[in-house]
Amino acid sequence: MLNLRPEDIIHKSYLNQLLMEIVDQPILAQGLAFKGGTCAAMLGYLDRFSIDLDFDVMPNADEVAMRRTFHRVFDKLGFTVKLEFEKVLFFQLRYPSRAGRRNTLKASASNLRVEANQYKVQYFPEIDRLLNSQTIETMFANKLVSVTDRYAQHKTIAGRDVYDIHHFFTHGYGYHAAVIQERTGFSPREYFGRLIEFMNEHVTQTVINQDLNSLLPNKRFQQVRKILIPETLSMLARERDRMGTDG
Repeated sequence: MLNLRPEDIIHKSYLNQLLMEIVDQPILAQGLAFKGGTCAAMLGYLDRFSIDLDFDVMPNADEVAMRRTFHRVFDKLGFTVKLEFEKVLFFQLRYPSRAGRRNTLKASASNLRVEANQYKVQYFPEIDRLLNSQTIETMFANKLVSVTDRYAQHKTIAGRDVYDIHHFFTHGYGYHAAVIQERTGFSPREYFGRLIEFMNEHVTQTVINQDLNSLLPNKRFQQVRKILIPETLSMLARERDRMGTDG
């Protein structure tokens, strides 16, 4: 169970309401697979707060019908759509909140096909629902790729990506190597070398501080913020070296 700050409890409640309504719509439940930080946290794989809902669109899903259903869910919950993309299922939503408090969340569903991704139906006790979702090994592999992919796509760095990689390594979770190979075109060993170079060039303490200070309790944030970059780099180097020349 996450140790939420008081200001995050309302957001978490709206997040759970939205996820429950999505799961209770057959066309959405069958056409989507849950993933990302919120998914990992709700399954007990991650100990930080996550503010959005992220999904993969499954093969043969009807995205037009799904978009209509999403809007019905938003209307039912009283959400206002602040931003919506036409070509992908991406919604930035506003919910009622006091002035100066967080009042937006994002729900997105990627239609990028990654054949190596693996899924399974898992139980989410916070909403008392079964939901198809990425396996932890798939989530870990995609998180490893997201550090460089986010920069390539949007020229941004997310400190939470580094935190999640560090957390997954320290807790002994495995990663699905085929996802890295498919998404990057490199073997995991080659990619880890490139990721180390990328982090040394682009990931700064400022990036870590700005992104994570609102996602972790202050005590935990102070514990990890200074060690996060060097320890993650060390873990990546050990993993690269463990694979030898053939990994």
